[in-house]
Amino acid sequence: MRSSTALGAAVLLLAGTLTAGCGGAGTPVKQGEQPKTGSADINPKPRDTLRKGGTLRLSIQQWITQYNVGQTDGTQGDGASILALTQPALWFLDDNGVPSANPDVLAGAEVSTDGGTQVVTYRLNPRATWSDGTPVTWQDFATQWKTRNGTDERFQVASTTGYDAIAAVERGADDRTAKVTFKAPYADWQALFDPLLPGAALDTPEEFNTGWIEKIPVWGGPWKLGTADKTAQTITVVPNERYWGTKPLLDSVVFRALDAAAITDAYLNNEIDQAPGREADAYRRLASAANSVIRTGGRWDETQLTVGHNGPLADERVRQAVANAIDRAALAAAQSAGLPFKVNTIGNHFFMPSQHGYRDNSGDAGRFDLARARQQLDQAGWAAGADGRTRTKDGTTLKLVYVVNARGSTDLPQLVQNMLAQAGITVELRKVPSNDFFAKYVNVGAFDLTSFRNVDNIFPSLLFPVYRSDGEQNYGKVGSPEIDKLLEQAGAETDRTKAVDLLNQADALLWRAGHSVPLFQTPQISAVRPGLANFGAFGLRGDRQYVDVGWTA
Repeated sequence: MRSSTALGAAVLLLAGTLTAGCGGAGTPVKQGEQPKTGSADINPKPRDTLRKGGTLRLSIQQWITQYNVGQTDGTQGDGASILALTQPALWFLDDNGVPSANPDVLAGAEVSTDGGTQVVTYRLNPRATWSDGTPVTWQDFATQWKTRNGTDERFQVASTTGYDAIAAVERGADDRTAKVTFKAPYADWQALFDPLLPGAALDTPEEFNTGWIEKIPVWGGPWKLGTADKTAQTITVVPNERYWGTKPLLDSVVFRALDAAAITDAYLNNEIDQAPGREADAYRRLASAANSVIRTGGRWDETQLTVGHNGPLADERVRQAVANAIDRAALAAAQSAGLPFKVNTIGNHFFMPSQHGYRDNSGDAGRFDLARARQQLDQAGWAAGADGRTRTKDGTTLKLVYVVNARGSTDLPQLVQNMLAQAGITVELRKVPSNDFFAKYVNVGAFDLTSFRNVDNIFPSLLFPVYRSDGEQNYGKVGSPEIDKLLEQAGAETDRTKAVDLLNQADALLWRAGHSVPLFQTPQISAVRPGLANFGAFGLRGDRQYVDVGWTA
């Protein structure tokens, strides 16, 4: 699922753990280079050449419980994607991830400085209206700020980043104008208020925390929630008849929750219209399927191993040992086997390979080095046993729990498990129900190790809550004052070159702290129906809320 339209969300997460590839029978796949970050393949067609009507059928990883992307449990990427279809989008992205105003919602936005502070004036389209008939106004901006800036702890926010940098949100020249004053310059201001949510459905803790559970109470985008069938595990959106802007071509989009292993079969059985080909077996079957084409792109999509801070992992040397015991190149090669291109390893927490600003800062801390891993464990007091695969300290065996989404594959966790065993770290794989994976484990830090995908973090500041020591999405609770200071400076730096340098300094410290291990750039490979236009592998560009998606015949 594409999640990039939800720019103002916290970091969006997808639970799917990828499958280590194997070529299988048949002709070996000729491999090229992974598509550059930002490349897209969507079969672009003018909307007036496409037929009106029809249904688009898509898969999601789990049933969506929380639709409020600003709430702690609302960071699941599929839920954010569905929400974004139903709410006003301030910005659309181009192939380089550069935002431009969506004229249906935003007539303009001007940035100025006033006494050292930054002021952004948003001018709304005067036709913008919520589904309950009330106009979209500056008060919706004000409520979104007040509920997400962290000053009222009753609002269980996923991230305060950016909103805590705002001093005031006021009425501008009229109700359709919002004047947002920042405490200091803030570079990624376009990452905020997008999508814009209805203030009247957020302004109490009860509405914010529970008012969006399994429902979207108010909509203001081109789509609205039609039906949600929990038994069939399907969620259907249909055109919003109140929407004043560009109307969707399709009659409906149906999202169906499926186990990862069932998606390929559902596509081959013509039950859905898109399927990912990120794994070798899926790609092999999809590439030869009838009535199907493969589209590839370069998305901001990171598969990451997140490291906790409890028990043995409270010692930085143990966290560093974990990173040194993992052969990231071998994991990327395993993921690449049987795919049409080699998967890139990642040496940076903020930027993808080939993206402007990317620098490999992993250094000694991220290098595969078993000798160094063992040395770190020795120094931490974990003594190697006679078998060389078990370490103990004060009579306790060094053992870590790796929490795995039950709907995903265990191939990658098993590879990591085997790698860590070589250093003397015992790893227990613990499968948990898909709908509990984030809410009851990841979000509350109930793990030693876990892995998932971070997606569509076009603005670096979206990652600040992951890497600040007190960040709401720093699930492993690993950080330092030095990292926090660099992130604060980067967020306030409007000179892009200087901001990139500060982020790379912070990245190097994250590697040394053993915060997490970026493994590889998740490949974007989609099988879609050949008659489907303006859809497929989006890269960094926005999906424009599916309004231009349609069928050629």
